[in-house]
Amino acid sequence: MRKSLFAIGLLAISYSVQAQILCHVDTNANMYVSEGTLVYSGGGVQTKGNGLLDVHGNIMVVGSGTDAFKTIDAGGSDKTDGGNIVLRLNTPGNYNSSTYGQLFIDGLSQSNITGVVSKEYLTDKHGNGNYFQQIALPFYGKAYSSLSTELGKAFGTTRNIQNPGYINNDLILQWNNPQAKSDHVTDLSSTTSNGPAYYMLGSRNNNLNLNTPLGANTVYTLNGRPYATFAPVSLQNGGNVSFGPNGNGANNHGEAYNSYLQDQFDLPNGAWNATYGKNIYQFGNPFFTNLDLSKIGYIEGGTITDGNNVANIMGIEYSAGSVVTLANGYTYTTGALIQTFNSNGTPVGDMGLIIKPMQPFIIKLRDNSAQTLNFSTLRRFKDVVRANGTDYGVTAARVSNKVTNGTVKQLGVIGLDANGNEIGRTYYVVSPTATTGHQMSIATTVQAAATPSNLIGTFEELPTGGYDPQQNLKYWLYINEANEDNFLGRDVLLWNYDFSKPDKKIVSYKFEIRENAEMIAAGAHQLSSGTGFFFKASNGSVQEAKQGDVVPVTSKSYNLYYGAPDRGTLATRETNITSRTTVVYNPAISNYIVRFDPDWKKADIEVYDMSGKLIISKKAVETSKDFVIELNDSVKSTYVVKVVSDKGVIVNTKILK
Repeated sequence: MRKSLFAIGLLAISYSVQAQILCHVDTNANMYVSEGTLVYSGGGVQTKGNGLLDVHGNIMVVGSGTDAFKTIDAGGSDKTDGGNIVLRLNTPGNYNSSTYGQLFIDGLSQSNITGVVSKEYLTDKHGNGNYFQQIALPFYGKAYSSLSTELGKAFGTTRNIQNPGYINNDLILQWNNPQAKSDHVTDLSSTTSNGPAYYMLGSRNNNLNLNTPLGANTVYTLNGRPYATFAPVSLQNGGNVSFGPNGNGANNHGEAYNSYLQDQFDLPNGAWNATYGKNIYQFGNPFFTNLDLSKIGYIEGGTITDGNNVANIMGIEYSAGSVVTLANGYTYTTGALIQTFNSNGTPVGDMGLIIKPMQPFIIKLRDNSAQTLNFSTLRRFKDVVRANGTDYGVTAARVSNKVTNGTVKQLGVIGLDANGNEIGRTYYVVSPTATTGHQMSIATTVQAAATPSNLIGTFEELPTGGYDPQQNLKYWLYINEANEDNFLGRDVLLWNYDFSKPDKKIVSYKFEIRENAEMIAAGAHQLSSGTGFFFKASNGSVQEAKQGDVVPVTSKSYNLYYGAPDRGTLATRETNITSRTTVVYNPAISNYIVRFDPDWKKADIEVYDMSGKLIISKKAVETSKDFVIELNDSVKSTYVVKVVSDKGVIVNTKILK
């Protein structure tokens, strides 16, 4: 076997004459891998003593089962305390856009990977108050107890049966895909063994905040052995349990499924229909390289190039988002990213699907037919997805896609604050095969629901245009679709929950237009079909949506069109919808909330238990922020919530606690 080494920034290394180690960084030596460079070793890698492999770029180790990846002490024994092979965050002060050191290992057996990698880590927090931080742990045989030291907090093992998620949440949870539940670590001395596991780290009272550096120019550092490659994992029987009527069934921890299980991809008949919560799989990136999930449903030119063909894929959620709290107490979520796929494998929604090291993600399938996912062949150093027709490779380049007629066309509307920062977005998608209006099956749809934390979104359309009043109180949409032929020139309703807030955070919309997942040229409007997207404020006139344009927000409702609308449509279209005050569960704060219609100024709120006893009564509640319904977490029951506006509009709903 030929073995070679190419290095940039090499200060001091030596080469072992043994077959198992090709690259050896000795005591007092420093091998510096610069940002943007690639170091390739065609065999084993080892550090000794305080020898340092300081990785700001990319390391690629490709060997055989006899090669080794090791960190040893001065006497030649395994050195397990870390600090020798360090994967850096290059700009920790701006960690969301920072580049980072990556490590690719292929061909080595797990038993020969004994070296400890130190991974620098920061990420957005996923909630306020009592919450769980979603994370991947790409470390083989790592003791869970080591997380307490590395993350600066103590984790527990006792689960509160009444409400384990939101009272006693200093637990380390691991998601169980077949059972649709999270199991907790009961022995902190036990170790990790499931590379693609999706973990949730408890943070009682915000005592785990992974977006805050420990000090000046410092980050959290987690240590452990990398995983070797492994066989494809099964994607079948996700959520293979009975959720009970309306999700009232309980898992073996005593938790009602409807208290935690969510499915933004399943819209046909509302929550807890036959497919709600089914065929969902939650995973974490098991490697120290990016994963490119963009083509896992593709057959490119009849050839599968990365070993994956998840033919029934519906969508992927690949960011849990971060929660922002303003001075007035109002909270919103940013960064939650969703991409769906049509039946031909074309992606729509948030384009990216690059999963960073230690990042989790969620996959929804359309049915329960047997599928597999090969993580090992999805690894990629680049932070952009590879293009259609590009041969697979961890270093594969990105090239432009060819755009043709009959394509999937997408308008992204991005809400910006006064400083130009994104704080919300939504998508309108059209194609010749898309379905207009409410659908009764998830077999082909690319739609995905917006959550209570989304600030902007659209509503299900009627075939003649405008919103569907039969559906608008059931769900609203993050990704909306319509058929480009039968819905040409007709409108979908875009709504801005943020418009009437006192500090009016969304002040402008930016347009992002794609065709077959590729951005069209800056300033362009027309697509390959000869037309494009249009928009109209409720107090304005129809205008062309152009790539990259930023327009001021002048009303709470807008109409979006594919193809120019005719005058008759404009003359009769109504832009006011039924009251949007809703009572929903907000996972960001682990509680039910009342989210008010932007037109409401004040509201009275009453909450009754099932005996009819009034347990909460609030008068003249300010509607500029969400109202949190504070119920006894230890009592499971059904409650009736009555919300009355200052104009006498009444909203009644039930919640299950």
